[in-house]
Order: sequence, then C-alpha cells, then structure tokens
Amino acid sequence: MKLLLISDRESEYLWDYYQPGRLDEMDLILSCGDLSSKYLSFLVTMGRAPVFYVHGNHDKTYDLHPPEGCECIEDRLVTFCGLRILGLGGSIWYSGGPHQYTERQMARRVRRLRPALWRAGGVDIVVTHSPVRGHGDADDRAHQGFECLLELVDRYRPRYLVHGHVHADYVAGLKRVVQRGDTAIVNAYERYTLDV
Repeated sequence: MKLLLISDRESEYLWDYYQPGRLDEMDLILSCGDLSSKYLSFLVTMGRAPVFYVHGNHDKTYDLHPPEGCECIEDRLVTFCGLRILGLGGSIWYSGGPHQYTERQMARRVRRLRPALWRAGGVDIVVTHSPVRGHGDADDRAHQGFECLLELVDRYRPRYLVHGHVHADYVAGLKRVVQRGDTAIVNAYERYTLDV
C-alpha cells in the first residue's frame, strides 16, 4: 500500500504543476495539517485515494470551510484497509492560538483514546501535527514536540508516527525519518511517499 504524507506547504508538483495520473498509485493521503482546505479538496478530487487529516496550529479556517470530501481524524482511531490510524493534531501551546495545547491538555487527549486503542489491539500509524519531543522537533518553544507522545510511542509501538510542523528550512540537515524503538517517526513536510 502506498501512502502520500503531506504537511505545512502545498507541493507545486502536486498542485500548480499537476498532471493527470500523478496521484493514481496512492492508496491513502494523510495530511498532518497547516495546508489549505482547497489543496486537500483538490487532492481528493484528482486522485483515487481518500484524504484523512488532522489540524495544524495555523488551520483557523477549517471550521468555516473544511476540506470537502476529506475526513478529519482528530482525536479518533480509524481503520483503513486493515491499518489502524490515530489522529492527534495541533502543536505545543506558545501563543494561545487555535489548535495549540499544553503538555497536560495533549496528555489528556491521549488518555481519552486509550479505550479505543485497547479495543483495536493497538495502532499502526499515528498522525500528528507536532513531533515527538526530542525526535524531529526543534529547540524553539513553538516547534518543540510533546513529551506525552513519547509515552504513546513507547507503550503502543506503532509502526509509524507521521508529523509536520517542523519545516525543512527551519533546521539545517533535517532528517525526514528518525527511529524510536520499533517506530519510524516521519516528517511529512510538503510531501513524502511511504510504502506500507
């Protein structure tokens, strides 16, 4: 199964210079946030794959104009072709904007999902906007990851945790994939293809 991971910056290759058939081999598109709702609607229309998304810290317009034809998986565990996918959008609180959470608030969101994770027997892919603390995050307050995501990764050992928020031009030599135990932590900035 081929997954297209997207976040934070609309890909010119997939939007401005789109050519028919470019999305044909994708089975699922996962958006980690901070993308135009029109962009997500375009991708779900032009491709054959569904689009699942979480909110980024700049997604203020999704409430008024949600991406058409796409499914929000915020605070949910969904199953797609046997893959158990969990969504937890937003970033660390740094300015009081929408979709920003304190460590305590995010930990509470994770705890609320434990019954669903138990019933499903775990999770295969976690989709977040913010990275895991110390694994793909940055040093400045706005781009620090969540500590509670470390516990989620260590406890449930998903195959992948996919995030955005940390742009490739923010950190010199940014690694797209880092490993923590059994989990590959993938930065989906702009676009990244994953074979599952």
